[in-house]
Formats: sequence, structure tokens, C-alpha cells
Amino acid sequence: MTTKSCSSATASSGWVGEAGAVFWKDLRAELRSRYALNAMAIFAVTTLVVVSFSLGPQALPPPAVAALLWVVLFFAAIASLSRVFLREEEAHTAAALRLAAEPVHVYLGKLLFNLVLLLALDVLLVPLFLALMQARSGNLWLLALVLLLGSVGLAGATTIVAALIAKAAARGALFGGLAFPLLLPLLLAAVSGTRRALEGASCAAAGAELRLLVSFAVVMITASILLFEYVWSE
Repeated sequence: MTTKSCSSATASSGWVGEAGAVFWKDLRAELRSRYALNAMAIFAVTTLVVVSFSLGPQALPPPAVAALLWVVLFFAAIASLSRVFLREEEAHTAAALRLAAEPVHVYLGKLLFNLVLLLALDVLLVPLFLALMQARSGNLWLLALVLLLGSVGLAGATTIVAALIAKAAARGALFGGLAFPLLLPLLLAAVSGTRRALEGASCAAAGAELRLLVSFAVVMITASILLFEYVWSE
């Protein structure tokens, strides 16, 4: 029993350590270059300013506000998250990373990095977006839950797509073209859940949307973990 417990603890600490090392490496690189953060911020702020000036003082109904919010979040993610593996190819560190960490640990580290970026975007963008759109959330807890689950699913899908297109020639167009159909169910559920939150519905009333968001995230991350070794080894 003791040997098995020690072995399990060592394996657990091993994958946490390797995934954490990949995450911190990417985070330090991002804090130095600020490429993804700047891309997300510029796209989000530009879109918000254009939309707010176009609409003027009139307030939009909750369905339109919810749809606009997730359009901004989706395209901000497309503009920045594709570089999570491209950076390794450009710096010629992909081969070293393949030797230093197990494929699944690389995916988990990259996933955590993308998720942190998306959550930071949520924290900065959503309050500003609601203020400029003159919208109020009737259920802040539901809105926060939808944003969290939507960001987890969005990070899971964009991370595996970024790995698929890292060596492709037309990376930008290919990333968006692959990510959109993959993320369509998540976006529809997230828009519907956000609309319910803005209208003040309870979490129980948005149960179908929340279950779909959880299912999408679980299926996407599980499938990505199973497939990533084949994608990463190519």
C-alpha cells in the first residue's frame, strides 16, 4: 500500500510540475512580449468603441447584448490564442519541449495559459462592455458562471486547434476556419445563458445552457487529451 501511495503521489506531482512549468514558461514569455494581451485588448477596445459610437445612447435588448458580447470574446480569442504553439515553432523550442515534458502535460499547461488569458479578458472586458451597452445583469452569479464555463470550453477548443495549425502556412485564416464550426454549439449556449443572466433568470432556469457548456468543456478537453499526443508528435 505504501509503495502504491508513493508511486501515485510521485506521478501526480510529476504531471502537476510539468504542466505548471509549461504554464509559467508561457506566462513569463507573454509578460515580456505582451503579444496576446495587446492583441486581445486592442481588438476588444476597438470593437467596443465602434459599437458604442454607432449605437449612440440607445440601449440594446438582452439578446443583442449577449450576442455582441460573445462575438467580441470569440474574435478576441481568435486574434491572440493561436500563438500558444506558434511561439514554440518560431523560437525553435518545440523539439526541446517534446523531450522535456509528456504531451498531455504540455497540453494542460498550454490550456491553463489560454484559460488565464481568457479569464483576464472577461474581468477587464465584461464590465466595460455592459457599461458602454447600458446593460445590467439581473443575475450576476449566473453571468459569472456562464462566462467561466464558456471560457473553459473556448480555451479547450482553441488550444487543440492552435496545435493543429502551428506548422501550417495560412495560420490565421485556418485557425478561425477550424475554430468557428467547432465552437458553434458553445457559442449558442453561451449567448443563450448570457441572455438569461441579463434578464435576471435563475440558475435553474438556465440549466439546459449550463449543462451544455459543462458537457462541451468536458468532451472537448477529454478528446484533446486523447488526441494531443498524435498532434504534438507530428
